Amino acid sequence: MQKIFLTLSVFFIFNISYSQNITGTWQGDLNVQGNSIPIVFHIVKDSSNNLAASFDSPSQHAFNLPCTAVIVKEDSVILMMESINGKYAGKLSAEKKQMTGTWHQGGGSLALDVNKTSETAEIKKQNRPQTPKPPYPYQSEDVEYFNADKTLQYGATITYPTTAENNKKQKFPSVILITGSGQQDRDETIFGHKSFAVIADYLTKKGYLVLRVDDRSIGKSTGNFAKSTTADFVKDVEASLDFLEQQPQVDKNKIGLLGHSEGGMIAPVVADARKEINFIVLLAGPGIPIQNLMGEQLEAVGSSQGLSPLASKFNAQIFDMIADFTQKDGDSTFKKKMINSLVDCFQKNPKAAEELIMTTPDLIENHVESLIATFKNPWYKYFLAFNPQPYLEKLHCKVLSLNGSKDVQVIAKSNLTGIKASLKKSSSPKYDVIEIPGLNHLFQTCIKCSPDEYGDLEETFSPKALEIIGTWLDKNIK
Repeated sequence: MQKIFLTLSVFFIFNISYSQNITGTWQGDLNVQGNSIPIVFHIVKDSSNNLAASFDSPSQHAFNLPCTAVIVKEDSVILMMESINGKYAGKLSAEKKQMTGTWHQGGGSLALDVNKTSETAEIKKQNRPQTPKPPYPYQSEDVEYFNADKTLQYGATITYPTTAENNKKQKFPSVILITGSGQQDRDETIFGHKSFAVIADYLTKKGYLVLRVDDRSIGKSTGNFAKSTTADFVKDVEASLDFLEQQPQVDKNKIGLLGHSEGGMIAPVVADARKEINFIVLLAGPGIPIQNLMGEQLEAVGSSQGLSPLASKFNAQIFDMIADFTQKDGDSTFKKKMINSLVDCFQKNPKAAEELIMTTPDLIENHVESLIATFKNPWYKYFLAFNPQPYLEKLHCKVLSLNGSKDVQVIAKSNLTGIKASLKKSSSPKYDVIEIPGLNHLFQTCIKCSPDEYGDLEETFSPKALEIIGTWLDKNIK
């Protein structure tokens, strides 16, 4: 979880239009409940002389996150950021050195004025040594296909081994990769890490066909991501499965799904609906009700970022109260009682109030209102109400479930206990549930093991985790 971004991902830049020369680096500070969060925009001209932009949030270790569009009309500038369901709208000063404007995200808005700090845009380069680079020792094809009623198009990459035989005649065990929460491209690019490209490269070299797909309204995929829920993403995976089954290189008796985080929530749902699924691999896939998981996450993330145990606990309890309120469509009277209760609680615990920046009734009310607005978002409301256990209990396929021991977003102990209990009730012919020491939510070997560290680490995906996946697949699927 990030401080201002509900989710973070990187994706392709869309075409843009402009009339002013605004290229350069622009920097300002968001004031979030008393915290100053620097935001940096980099605006450049691309090879076609169009404007392109990216943005950084240095305090969150997030760099080079592309904007989907730059729109300039006279002295107005709009930078669209669909990956975080946001945009920046600013007005240029007469001398073109300052923009006065507003940061919009997830239904909320904050004032953000930015100043031009450089005529050139210097983008921080991140070292990602595991990212595969061509030429590849296997076949890699970019493809596009539609869902059954032709209302959605999907952009994807399919990779399969190069053999001495005609590749169109050879059949391979095949797997679809399913991204986690937030709008992701086919590589599941987060903080410059392309984890799905790394996984696809590893598995293809071992003899598997791999399909990885852009989420809705990213890359070559269409659709409205912001108005979609997990149930819609299940349909997207089924459309990808329909496409995969038409490929001549696919062994239809050995088709599987590999899902990370929310993707690990989607995989069992698809596997229950589509009996041709032979196996699933869950990477930090949820095994307990999501509201319980998120409460644990908030407490663990808070502690990893330096909050006291009491403040972290309060943070989780506030989340739980507001989640209950929104799930049950609580009325204004209940909301007022909840806010008054929190005011009383924080007056008795001033240190926790200071840590959570809830030192006044107005700050508490603003925090509650912001969370209520977020939780009423269609995706979030569906997500919070979801319980993965009934789907896990109905599985008939083989299952590998992995969790990093240092994951503070999906806590290994409770999550894997929940998955084991559900799989014991299932008809799965083979399942293994493994906790991998020292890995975080992105399956990186971590040091501080806080989400703030994701972008700082050079490792994209643990070689140990890759080996566990590859060995399990070779033993149980090939």
